[in-house]
Amino acid sequence: MEKFADLQILRYEVPGFQDLTLRQKELVYYLSEAALSGRDILFDQNCAYNLRIRRMLEAVYLRYRGERSTAEFLALEIYLKRMWFSSGIHHHYGCDKFVPSFSEAFLREAVRSVAGQGTWATLPLADGQSVDELLDELAPVIFDPAVLPKRVNQADGEDLIQTSACHYYDGVTQQEAEDYYNQKKDPADPEPPSYGLNSFLCKDKDGRLTERVWRLGGMYTQALERIVYWLKKALTVAENAQQEAVISRLIDYYRTGDLRTFDQYAILWVKDVESHIDFINGFTETYGDPLGLKASWEALVDFKDLEATRRTQLISDNAQWFEDHSPVDPRFRKAVVRGVSAKAITAAILAGDLYPSTAIGINLPNADWIRSRHGSKSVTISNITHAYNVAARGSGFQEEFVWSEVELDLLRRYGELTGNLHTDLHECLGHGSGQLLPGVDPDALRAYGATIEEARADLFGLWYIADEKLVELGLVPDAEAYKAEYYSYLMNGLLTQLVRIEPGHQLEEAHMRNRQLIARWVYEQGMVELVNRSGKTYVVINDYVALRGLFGRLLAEVQRIKSTGDFAAARDLVEGYGVAVDPVLHAEILERYRRLDLAPYKGFVNPRYTPVYGPVPTSERSSGTRLPEGSSCVCLPEGPNPAHASGRIIDVQISY
Repeated sequence: MEKFADLQILRYEVPGFQDLTLRQKELVYYLSEAALSGRDILFDQNCAYNLRIRRMLEAVYLRYRGERSTAEFLALEIYLKRMWFSSGIHHHYGCDKFVPSFSEAFLREAVRSVAGQGTWATLPLADGQSVDELLDELAPVIFDPAVLPKRVNQADGEDLIQTSACHYYDGVTQQEAEDYYNQKKDPADPEPPSYGLNSFLCKDKDGRLTERVWRLGGMYTQALERIVYWLKKALTVAENAQQEAVISRLIDYYRTGDLRTFDQYAILWVKDVESHIDFINGFTETYGDPLGLKASWEALVDFKDLEATRRTQLISDNAQWFEDHSPVDPRFRKAVVRGVSAKAITAAILAGDLYPSTAIGINLPNADWIRSRHGSKSVTISNITHAYNVAARGSGFQEEFVWSEVELDLLRRYGELTGNLHTDLHECLGHGSGQLLPGVDPDALRAYGATIEEARADLFGLWYIADEKLVELGLVPDAEAYKAEYYSYLMNGLLTQLVRIEPGHQLEEAHMRNRQLIARWVYEQGMVELVNRSGKTYVVINDYVALRGLFGRLLAEVQRIKSTGDFAAARDLVEGYGVAVDPVLHAEILERYRRLDLAPYKGFVNPRYTPVYGPVPTSERSSGTRLPEGSSCVCLPEGPNPAHASGRIIDVQISY
């Protein structure tokens, strides 16, 4: 597949789709259309200028009549592809604004050349705005490195809202936002909503803080109307009454924007463990907000991978044993683990903040009280991990960075198995483990909360992947397998994840901080070495058994921080171990990786689902699938996936 900038585009297969019943295929199709309809929401959430810049560049890309093989036009094309990949002008992972390789003069000439050419792919001109005024407005956002340089800023000591380009706040300081949401919280409420999760915080004309809620009739209503339209279609082919209830409550939530309705939906979704088809659709994860309050829009449609689910089911069936034997303080363990459901899934469509770059495992919902009382649902995405593994074969990556044939043999024999198993433990049990002490605010760790939570889940997986219980359950073939994951994890945390950031930068993304925090902490305890051989740095693990003990000690401390809401300790741990980068080591790793000619980031092109329509009996001709009046098609870069034909669906075809 195609490579550009630091990205490689892959495809993923959807094995088993053709084995679904027609009703299930139709459900996948409707849910996929609902997923694709939210694309523009994420662009706007990532930066207020994203949609207008994208539409301006798309107009040039589609209608430019000048020479398209020049370096300037090709650079604009790559910039636009990077925008499509990252849902905006900032890097999807590093959060830094892209540096364009085309000139401002070329952009101005190109935009002027397409002005007034027909009625399609038009320039995003505001009322009464000229083309030159549009360029004067948007050019500094594209070209000036001082304007909105970072989508999410996590630098300690700075106002994280005012120094971040993400579009969740306007005219609001970090202190004002934190005070506003803290005042909403009722410590006596046993079922507190996730305040701020689905709204834009700004000030009214009198300077008072107010929220614009993301709902029908409110902010993002055009996209949400299309999403709800397709969800209503999905209702007609739901697999069972429980799934009908899930979809209906999600529609209610989009209609009202009420956060308690969202919690009701989340509880229903957790309890739906029988449906073969499943989905995520909504304002879900909060990594895109520097305060970790507001959720980006994302969607996933999937169905069970029945063979791989045996592994995750074994883990969830033994959830209480794992909780009881955790090395954390007994005060922080759950006395009764409720509703831990886990499955391996086949992704059918990725969208929003899960597209084109996606997670390989997911655990939801995020509300601590829902997890404690109703449980959580965990998934490992089998066909995505398979696609990554296939792409990595023969790349030379392991041969370049692994210390010796001993470790290479471990990785070749066990690496794929233990990597998937660590993801299972992280998602199925890690995120759902432990408990807050009574009265502890779930948001007490503030900007460090996401990193601490990811470290907690990773450490839970690292501790248990070496436990003899996994051999007993048949999840690993022998007591040596865990070493492959230990080596792979530390090599990534200490060395190879550095290829994902630019020279001179520190770590800011929560997952990267988490991995370095764990790896650096155990490195300083002396059981792991960084050894230089012939000018190249390698990880050497001296004692795997002692290393497991260190993971247990750190897990106990991270759980204590989480359970007690110890902000100062969270800050010290993250800032002390998870942020700073050794510039000399960083330069070495970048150069070694460059010689392999590999892209550090990978993402996927979705498959396309096409309904096949057959004749409709006269008595049913009023129930076609026409779009509601006034709706407009929201297309992905690879083209539309419309369903404008009327008639009965007699098949759904998939193409790659």
